[in-house]
Amino acid sequence: MAEKEGAVVAKGHEEGIKMAISLLEEFELPMGLLPIADVKEVGFVRSSGYMWILQKKKVEHSFKMISKLVSYDTEITGYVQKKRIKKLKGVKAKELMLWPPVSEITVDDPPTGKIQFKSLAGITKTFPVEAFAAGQ
Repeated sequence: MAEKEGAVVAKGHEEGIKMAISLLEEFELPMGLLPIADVKEVGFVRSSGYMWILQKKKVEHSFKMISKLVSYDTEITGYVQKKRIKKLKGVKAKELMLWPPVSEITVDDPPTGKIQFKSLAGITKTFPVEAFAAGQ
């Protein structure tokens, strides 16, 4: 794939998790944003910000503080920027009975303590950033 050209790739769970966490840190995104498990590969192209995560199976995670169930597919892709992930694919947040795909995540800058999730359906939800801290 052309978008993966020039990528740094981490293979295996431990290396993949390390890389995913370092990217979240570098781009000032909450540490608990990607509760991934059984990682096969994480890749990042610095020139474009394109990132991908491959995991062995789909993960559903409940963010207790905001009572949200989020589904992470076996392949998650997106473009990472400071305080933002755009064109996100592979992440869905349960809304009533529906699972609309989340297409963009933005942490408010300057910081307000809020993080916004936009879906392709045009739904935007705002939550406290601390709901996505590591270990939530």
